[in-house]
Amino acid sequence: MTTADVSAREGEVLTLLGQHLSNAEIAAKLFISVRTVESHVSALLRKLDVPDRRALASIKGSAPVRPVLPVPLTSFVGRAAEIAELTAVLKAHRQVTAVGPGGVGKTRLALAVAAELGRDYPDGVWFVDLVPVSGPGACVVAAAVAATMGLGEQLGRAMDESVVDALADRTVLLVLDNCEQVRDGVAPFLEKLLTTCPEVTVLATSRARLLVPFERVFTVPPLSLDGGGDSDAVALFLDRAAAASWPPNHALRDPIAAFCRRLDGMALAIELAAARWPALGLDGLTAGLDDPLRMLEGGSRTDERHRSVRAALDWSHALLSPADQGLLRRLAVFVSPFTLPAAAEVAGATADGLARLAEQSLLTVTPSPGGTEFRLLETIRQYGLEQLTVAAELDGVRAAHLRWCRARATELVDADPDWRVSFDAIADDLRAAQAWASDFDLTRRLAELTFARRLAAESQIRFEQAAGLAPDPAVAAEMYRQAAAVAGCRIRGDDLYRYLRAAAAAAPSESAAARDLALAATSTHRFWGKFERLPAREETLRLVDEARKLAGNSPAALAAVALAEAGVLSDAFGAAQGPAGNTVPETLARAQRAVDLAGDLGDPLAESAALDALIGAQSWAGDTFATAATARRRLLLLAPLPDTPAVLHERLDALGMAVETALGAGDLLAARRAGRELAGHPMLAEVGHRATCWLLVTEALAGNLDEVSRLGERFLESWQRAGRPPASALSPAAAAVAMVHGLRGDEDSRARWQAVVERMGVTAELTYGFGAVFDTILLLDQGRVAQAAERTVPEPDEVWKWVTWIWLHWYVALRAEAAVLAESAEAASRVAAAREVVEGNPVAAALVERAGALLVSDRDRVLATAETLDAAGCAYQAARSRLLAR
Repeated sequence: MTTADVSAREGEVLTLLGQHLSNAEIAAKLFISVRTVESHVSALLRKLDVPDRRALASIKGSAPVRPVLPVPLTSFVGRAAEIAELTAVLKAHRQVTAVGPGGVGKTRLALAVAAELGRDYPDGVWFVDLVPVSGPGACVVAAAVAATMGLGEQLGRAMDESVVDALADRTVLLVLDNCEQVRDGVAPFLEKLLTTCPEVTVLATSRARLLVPFERVFTVPPLSLDGGGDSDAVALFLDRAAAASWPPNHALRDPIAAFCRRLDGMALAIELAAARWPALGLDGLTAGLDDPLRMLEGGSRTDERHRSVRAALDWSHALLSPADQGLLRRLAVFVSPFTLPAAAEVAGATADGLARLAEQSLLTVTPSPGGTEFRLLETIRQYGLEQLTVAAELDGVRAAHLRWCRARATELVDADPDWRVSFDAIADDLRAAQAWASDFDLTRRLAELTFARRLAAESQIRFEQAAGLAPDPAVAAEMYRQAAAVAGCRIRGDDLYRYLRAAAAAAPSESAAARDLALAATSTHRFWGKFERLPAREETLRLVDEARKLAGNSPAALAAVALAEAGVLSDAFGAAQGPAGNTVPETLARAQRAVDLAGDLGDPLAESAALDALIGAQSWAGDTFATAATARRRLLLLAPLPDTPAVLHERLDALGMAVETALGAGDLLAARRAGRELAGHPMLAEVGHRATCWLLVTEALAGNLDEVSRLGERFLESWQRAGRPPASALSPAAAAVAMVHGLRGDEDSRARWQAVVERMGVTAELTYGFGAVFDTILLLDQGRVAQAAERTVPEPDEVWKWVTWIWLHWYVALRAEAAVLAESAEAASRVAAAREVVEGNPVAAALVERAGALLVSDRDRVLATAETLDAAGCAYQAARSRLLAR
């Protein structure tokens, strides 16, 4: 006797024959004709090889139907961790519900686990799809189970009772798929089944938990995004894209990972997107995320719920009560995770309402130190926004959201001590509200908050937006000034100049316009190294002239004009524009007047800017120590001020100036302190090559070779990321790294860095200033003393413009040593002249002392300079003193 070929319907007939029912009774039970019953009976007699109806009725047991799991048409990708975890849970618990939103991949995961566990259930693993089932009560669920397993209804008993009786002594795994729409029928059926049938295990999939006593909930997460381009989400995308006969380049793994992250790792959304890869490519798919519900269509033709993400969400939405549907669409206005109080304020939510949506897997719930957070996955949120529009509620809910955003932004600025964490939690909501509301107050707050959060690029944009939304010209001008300050912090001189011109155009008075025009002109002199395209000198001079005419009697405007005259008209160094032909006294007088007028204002920022002009004048005068003292004065002046954009811009500039002037005065320890503060400043994170520039020079001159190598790689990576700009202001750093590689004997690396130097531009300062200093240090280290002497042939007075300020003391000290070691006839005179120039500079004075000692072959005096150089933080030169003393 064999039961292998008995169909499900024949199994039902066989079961009813065992209950000694007539053909007519069987037909009535199964809603088929008597003739059909007769046909099934004949088939059973033949298949089971028995002589008559009595023999059929004597066959005991359940319907002889073989369990067959559905065979997916596509491969199962990833989910190794979830399979292992769900398998373990299912072995420990008799009823597990895999819950998650539509499209997350519950069914595929359940099938994979069921296939893994097939051998553990002698009576089979049975897959029951409940999507076609409708109607209330446990019997409709039981009927679906019975139809799948070939079980018949016993005479005088309900279907659920009949199924429970049939499974009482069986060891089976039931996979009940898509339980959400018949949850009220599934729950009582399972409670009865699991109470009566000790060897039955149930794995259910549902968008909501079933709330039965035995239930263990397993939340199916979105596909893993861990590992970036090697994640499960990316693997699924690549697999489905390849199935569409258009496999993407694997070099795109990281961009694809970013795309999948925006889809929240939802399996259905990723599959639908990958199917459109051949038509749209990654750029098109990414653009389509602006309307993901329209883009993510075209799925399974056999399962209407999976033809699109919208269809899957329609299914979930239809299961909600009208009140919960309304709550879902109102919550869609939140972009970031939100709390119950926020949801109550904006959407009128209650804890019970949020709980119901969470139970339907429409909200993700995350405990946090600040309270439980809720979040709508992005596709669900977009669906909710669509429903808001359909319900004509969008404007009203957005208005409530805007009020909430304004209030939270104000609290962050004014009261929240842990505001950074709080800001990060709601930043995307603030941005979203600003985008559709174009509200000035919120835009200004967002500009301030992003700046404080060191999101400088965004802050600059927000201040510019705020200027366009400002309620009056005075406020607009102030917003442009703030944008200019942020641009300055970002080393964006062109933007800084443009915003100051815009502030002048928006200014409500001539004197205010004069101040902005003068500051715009000054920026071309003070911050010339921050410009990609420096305005023509004629344009700058016109701005100064216009500002002078508009200034009137305004102290602030007059101080700004004086500052412009001290810089632009004097142009002490002429590094950017060319010398103006002024004498040293004239330049000093102009700078001092700017300092006096700014001091009278009581404005620390104006005074700091004027002191910067004074530093330039003192440098031109060759007063190295005065420049360092004035730079220190700037730092002290700015120290107590809060980190507003204007203050921070001035402070960053002052730090850079402090490094440069300290190097010139031989104060390596002070230069390192300021350099490290500058290099580690979060505002300069996006321009690491700018941030580390002067610290690299400091460490190279100090001889901290390992630190230079480390910082050099950071500098190079940042510079390359910025597009390898040919910025001569960066040349000293690149030349310093090249020198260090030369000191280490690594000629390949030195050549690589020399190429970087040349890319940045061969300037006069490279030839006569820092370039001569670094070359001479290396040549002396290599014992090439004749070349070192040749490199320093020019008299300091001949190249004064390139060696004053930072490089003068280094140049004359190294020049003296090169002359001594090369046994030049001018050695003694150079040592004497150098000693007079560098007096008070601990490093340069020690180098000159060493040169003098070498001149008279006094090894003890040479060795004594090592201790002085060590104390000054110049490890390389200290080691060189010990070497030369041998």
